[in-house]
Amino acid sequence: MPHVMLNLVLFAMGVFALYKGSDVLVTGTSKTASRLGVSSLIISLTIVAYGTSAPELATSLVATLNSHTSLAVGNVIGSCLANILLVLGISSIVRPISVSKSIVRRELPVLLSATSLFSILAYFDLLNPIGGVLLLVSFLLFLSYFIKAANVNGKKNDVNFSLRKGFAMIVLGIVSVVLGAYLLVQSSVFFARWFGVPEFIIAVSLVAIGTSIPELAVSVTAAWKREWDISVGNLLGSNVFNILLIVGLCSLFSKLPVDSKTVNSSFLLIGITILLFPILYTGRKISRVEGIFLIVIYIIYMWFVFQ
Repeated sequence: MPHVMLNLVLFAMGVFALYKGSDVLVTGTSKTASRLGVSSLIISLTIVAYGTSAPELATSLVATLNSHTSLAVGNVIGSCLANILLVLGISSIVRPISVSKSIVRRELPVLLSATSLFSILAYFDLLNPIGGVLLLVSFLLFLSYFIKAANVNGKKNDVNFSLRKGFAMIVLGIVSVVLGAYLLVQSSVFFARWFGVPEFIIAVSLVAIGTSIPELAVSVTAAWKREWDISVGNLLGSNVFNILLIVGLCSLFSKLPVDSKTVNSSFLLIGITILLFPILYTGRKISRVEGIFLIVIYIIYMWFVFQ
């Protein structure tokens, strides 16, 4: 019973840390971007996305180093699907999301390219050091591309806002969100085992969803505050980070196992990414109805996972 009470407290602390951390992170990102004259989309695609993907990075690397490589690749695929279907769906239900032209013309094709590269490597069983190098080189190209894009300055606003304060808010927000996710995942895993749920089911569902909680907290908060570039950019950047950097690093340490489930899931991820194109092209807005549609797809996906 003491362990139950302790994990209830950890669960509550995790929820609070996620709520406050996401609020601070979105505010700091928005004001810092405005102060620098840089699009908030650029910052959300890089700093925020990579910060909120830290749970996936830690989970997958630890799993790989402990020879649980199937957990590592499953966590990445599951988190990417959760980001697009669950997080984006919930965010658009909270408030319909207006999408920038650049997302449709630039960021979404980049995500589709990264997802396609991963699927090809998985199909040919090349999630090994060779494939890892290819993924990491692609990640560096992606990063340099957006850093160069960030140098195209817009009008600087909030000139009285301290950059030191802004960056401190971003760091504090990321730390709080990641810590909250860690506490929430650990307590959730405890309760799943306490209720007798098999660990395999925990790995492919709870762990993947749990490590996507930072993206959920940030994107929902950003949507509520009408910071739509942060809401969507965080998810797209996080998925690119997951696929190119995390899978790339894990592949360097150990060959990742590829079976029919891995290949099928990777192609499903391609299909879901392609599905975003017509959704976003219809007025470049994700409506509540489309958000519900995305969540329904995720529920169907989870139903197959549990079969």
